[in-house]
Order: sequence, then structure tokens, then C-alpha cells
Amino acid sequence: MSQRRSGRPTLADVAALAGVGAITVSRALRRPDQVSPATRERIAQAVAELNYIPDPQARILASGRSDVIGVILPSLTNNVYADVLQGIYDGVAGTGFQIQIGNTRYDPEEEARLAPLFASQRPAAMLLTGIDQTPATRALLESAGFPIVQIMEKGDDPIDMIIGFSHFDAAQAAIRHLLGRGYRRIGVLGARMDPRLMRRQEGWRAALSEAGLPLREAISPEPSSATMGRALASRLMDAEPGLDALFCANDDLALGALFECQARGIAVPRDFGIVGFNDLEMMAAAVPSITSVQTRRYRMGRLGIEMLVERIAGRRPAEPNVDLGFELIERESTRRG
Repeated sequence: MSQRRSGRPTLADVAALAGVGAITVSRALRRPDQVSPATRERIAQAVAELNYIPDPQARILASGRSDVIGVILPSLTNNVYADVLQGIYDGVAGTGFQIQIGNTRYDPEEEARLAPLFASQRPAAMLLTGIDQTPATRALLESAGFPIVQIMEKGDDPIDMIIGFSHFDAAQAAIRHLLGRGYRRIGVLGARMDPRLMRRQEGWRAALSEAGLPLREAISPEPSSATMGRALASRLMDAEPGLDALFCANDDLALGALFECQARGIAVPRDFGIVGFNDLEMMAAAVPSITSVQTRRYRMGRLGIEMLVERIAGRRPAEPNVDLGFELIERESTRRG
């Protein structure tokens, strides 16, 4: 291959240098599995020699959409969403699509700003967290013309497709587990009460009411952390002498509650039970290990991308409304005698 003339290289330049048509170059760059290995190699050499950079706007004009899947999450540092992201990136690997991430930082107004911004860039599809979009955002996305999947929630009226579980049912299951192990003076810790946490709150309140037990809560608007968990546990233990168990709406709160019990010389699980939520790795590593509600976060991210890729290809998934459920993983923190 000889060096071409100076100036910004075009798709036609790559095609000429590789000895193929422009359509073949476009296909090789967008869907390499549809081009023979030998042709891909020639095109790759031409791209490298010319330092060719594809023009995403030209691609959008030609196809009506980009090869980007927009992903809007409430956090990029929370371990819960780290697992979701791993599933997303594993799901997109080898598809030819790229991920563009927006972080709302749990702010619904930021989601309302990001959703139309992403939509204006003609993404191939979009993945969103939850079911609490503003009416204006929902109306925009319903008419956007590209596939959408919502994750982390169960719902009967999704924008398009949805994958998740019932936070209400999961919190109820945690309280019922403590009751089944003989704990009766049960408190609850919660932090940063986003809509999913509020649905868990509805669940734990319903389970406590069903059992005829009073509501004992310690809630903070601040982010969840082990330090926050210890502080909330201390506050509730001081306010409710004789407390014998805690359901913690996040695992880091549960870890902090365990630290507070250890600092006070309270034996877990003999004299005190603890249940967390999400079943992060630290629940199994703690001493004693902590019972937690396992949520299938990686699967939500990966399946969400797989469903979007199917829709982009013109195939509607057999089940557009997927309830992945949850599982209560019992460990030492609730195994009495």
C-alpha cells in the first residue's frame, strides 16, 4: 500500500487503498463479522496507514442512528452499579456498539436533562434506571423511536422493556426472615432514600405491620456507608433499648451495624440479628458473615443490553417484561443456635 495524498482521509480513500468498495469498508467498520478476515485485514491496514477516523455524524446521517447505546445510571461509584456496568460492557462486547454513560447522581432533574440530550444524538438504544422518570421525560422517550430498557425495577407499564425485581417484596422477605428466626424487636436502617429505597421502605413497613410490630427506623438523607450504618445503628439502639435485630436497606449499612454490635459487646447472631440488602461481596467476607437479599445486578445489565441489541436487529424479545426476582442468602448473622 502506498501513502495517499495529504489532507483528511475519507472513507473513499480507505476503500481505494484497500481495493474494495466504500460500502464494504463501512460494513467492516460497523459489523466486522459480516466481512471476510482477509478483507478486514486489508481495510485495517488502510485505516492504519491513512490514520482514518470515522465520522460519526456521517454515519448517523446514512443510517438514521449512531452505534451508541446510551446508559443513564444514578451512580458510577456505588458497588451496586459497578456490577450493572460490568454486565453492560460484557453484553456489548463483540456487537459493534459503544456505550455512552450519563450519571444522574440520584438527581431526577439531572436525568430529565440527560435523557433528551442523549436522545438528540440519535442513539441506537437507551438503558435507564428505574421507573420514576418525569412525565415530560417519559413522553419524550415513548416517542423517541429507538429501543429502551429500564432496569432495577419491576413494573407493569414500562416505556418499552423492563428488567428488575420487586423492592417491596424483597424488603418484606428480609423482615419475615428475621421473624422466622425468632427476632421480635426489629429495627430498620436506611440512607439516601431514592425511589427504590422508598419502595423497600413500603415493604418493610408492611411486613412489620402485618406482624403487629411497631415501626423502629433510623433514616438518613446522606449516602449509604459503613460509617453511616454504625451511626444509625447506635442512634436506634440508644432510642430502642432491647432491640434484637436490624434490617439494613443497603449492605454497607449492615456492615456498620455489625461494627456497632461488636463495639458494644453484643453477640451476633445469638443476641442480635442483621440482614443486609444487595449481597455485595463483603457480606460473605464479614465475621460473622451477614445474611443479605441478593439482587441480580450483573444479569440486569447484561440482559438489558442483549434485549436492546435484539430490538435493534428488528427482533422483539419473547418476554419484554422480565422479573429476575431476588434471593435471601442466609449466613451467620441470623443463624441462632
